[in-house]
Amino acid sequence: MKKLRILAGIIFISCLIYAGDASAQCAMCTANAENSVQNGNTEGKGLNDGILYLLAAPYIAMAGIGFLWYKKYRRKDDVQLHIKDEKINLN
Repeated sequence: MKKLRILAGIIFISCLIYAGDASAQCAMCTANAENSVQNGNTEGKGLNDGILYLLAAPYIAMAGIGFLWYKKYRRKDDVQLHIKDEKINLN
């Protein structure tokens, strides 16, 4: 289980490091933003960043909820099971 966690961590970190630029706009939004920047309007510059922030917000929220759930419901090492050494009769 520990090897799986290490492997998942390595894959996650490598995805973060080698991630390329993302374009979160549709073709029509991109064309409008480019035209507005060419015409001197500065509002179109942050459009792509705003869309990426809105895209990332639900994933960050779900990661936070998952982390809290993991912390609350993970199995404690304090639990000890008391098992009797008697043979079980299945008849």
